[in-house]
Amino acid sequence: MSKHGKLLTKLLNKHSTFTWQELTTLLKSLGYRQIEGHGSRVKFDNGDPQALINLHKPHPGNELKAYARRQIIENLKSGGLIQ
Repeated sequence: MSKHGKLLTKLLNKHSTFTWQELTTLLKSLGYRQIEGHGSRVKFDNGDPQALINLHKPHPGNELKAYARRQIIENLKSGGLIQ
């Protein structure tokens, strides 16, 4: 399985942890670009307004919260990037 596939499997497994670095790697492989906002706000854009992902960087830790993972998965599904 490719690195992209392993990261996607890990994202979808709600019993595993998923870090910010893993998220940026996965989204870049899916064609997203990272746009830094004010403070910890970050957008990930792939050119499709329906697939825009808008998040806060996790802090003080590096692991994504469960609600952020659900939002990312929902956006990727609605954008047709995952099933």
